Amino acid sequence: MGTKTMMTRTIRRALTALTAAAALLGAAQEASAQEILLTGPLAGAPAVRKLRLYREGRIEVAPAAAFTLLDEYQRTIVVGARFNYNLTDWFAVGLWGGWGGLKFNTDLTDKTQEINAQRKKAFHDRGNVLTPSDRLTAVNMGSNLEEQLGGMDWVIAPQLTGVPFRGKLALFDSINVDADMYFFAGPAFVGLTEREDCKLGQCPNKFGTASRVAIAPTFGLGFTFYVNQWNAVGLEWRGIPYSYNPAGFDTRGRGTDERFPDDRIDDKDRQFKFNQMLTVSWNFYFPKEYRISE
Repeated sequence: MGTKTMMTRTIRRALTALTAAAALLGAAQEASAQEILLTGPLAGAPAVRKLRLYREGRIEVAPAAAFTLLDEYQRTIVVGARFNYNLTDWFAVGLWGGWGGLKFNTDLTDKTQEINAQRKKAFHDRGNVLTPSDRLTAVNMGSNLEEQLGGMDWVIAPQLTGVPFRGKLALFDSINVDADMYFFAGPAFVGLTEREDCKLGQCPNKFGTASRVAIAPTFGLGFTFYVNQWNAVGLEWRGIPYSYNPAGFDTRGRGTDERFPDDRIDDKDRQFKFNQMLTVSWNFYFPKEYRISE
């Protein structure tokens, strides 16, 4: 008798759970098809009132300095600016660009140059007699590695900017800062300096550089921290992937898939790099006063 009673209770509990689940699903489906109509003072009210529209209808001028990241042979500081016209508070069209004339060797370049100088000295001490090692490196390095390095000289990039997120940041529970996060993308025109091309037999005596323009996509994300009505601090990450020859070495051009050196310097020796940079800016907005929503 006790066993039958337990089985009966179990069946009842199972039926009750199934009934509750069916009712819940039915209620959820029915509620999802309903439209909630607000009446009274909240009817037609916006989601946010008295919102500070820092961007809408304003021109943004942002002097900036960009620092390249993860460089192998040469770091570059790009000094420039960003110009945006904010059509709305969440969408802008603009232009970013700068001059990359500030270049600094990495530790790899300095150490390679030390070894290169020792090799050149040993060559003269031997009475200018070439060794197999000298022959292997004759195409790749002259007397000064720094003079043949490739890098960015300037960049100009028209871009579109979207601002999907904005809000406040609280610092130490006492300082509140208006901030937003934005994404941008567009084409970039990059002025590059690389080791100039040379044909078979010419490269051991030709280590000069030449200029060209590369076209590449650029994209990234940034953060804006508003100081007052018309000033803000900006921080952004940017990617500009393109191919170039950073060291001026002969690395490809012969054999299977052209993966082996061919004793020439040309476009086959360019390597695809996912170039990245971090930018810090000080932003100015005009007109100086922002508009406040209803």
